[in-house]
Amino acid sequence: MDIKKLQTAVVDALEDVKAQDIKIYDTTHLTSLFDRVAIASGTSNRQTKALAASVRDKVKAKGGNVVSVEGEDTGEWVLVDLGDMIVHIMQPAIRAYYRLEEIWGDKEVKMGAAKRVASSAAAKKAAEDEKPAKIRRTREQAVAVEASQALDDDETPKKPARKPRTASVASDAKPAPKTTRAPRASTTLSASKNKAAAGTGTAVKRKAPAKKAVGTTVKVAMPKSAVASKKAAAAKRPARPKAKA
Repeated sequence: MDIKKLQTAVVDALEDVKAQDIKIYDTTHLTSLFDRVAIASGTSNRQTKALAASVRDKVKAKGGNVVSVEGEDTGEWVLVDLGDMIVHIMQPAIRAYYRLEEIWGDKEVKMGAAKRVASSAAAKKAAEDEKPAKIRRTREQAVAVEASQALDDDETPKKPARKPRTASVASDAKPAPKTTRAPRASTTLSASKNKAAAGTGTAVKRKAPAKKAVGTTVKVAMPKSAVASKKAAAAKRPARPKAKA
């Protein structure tokens, strides 16, 4: 089995059982016994045993060779020998004590930011399966919201609409009394004259107001003949009798 396919199968098996802090190291420059070392942590004896069983079953299903499995009786440290690859499954306290990373961790193998073909295909399938469920949940939520809104509208008492007050105010308000002015004498007189003229068939014309003279007044002395005639007329007048005392 190809070493890349083998390490991919191991990582997939460990991830299926929720292994923690998975590390893979290249050991070709350190030993000729194996090419890869994988180290992972399990939180309990049961989980470490389940992780070892998952690795064994996954590699066998892919056509790989499983040499041996050691440490399943205690579950603190389980070793799975796959020939070209050794898998160490340890509890956190045991892993911190033995520090296998310092021995084999010279060259860490990156798994392409965990984007493998098998994992991507499984994630895509899960997303496709999840789409109908999301659409169904969204529709159910929308129906529930509409039903709750309709129930709230039915339970909420409706307030009567207010009538416009403009009509009542207009009917109650009284019109203000109009003040009538007495007709002027001149206008009344002219109206009566017009009526009288209308009865006789003649129209009454208004006299235009006299124009005032503009300028200075110059006094002219009377002629001598006028003065002499005035004196003669005064002499001819009889004298007024004097009143008796």
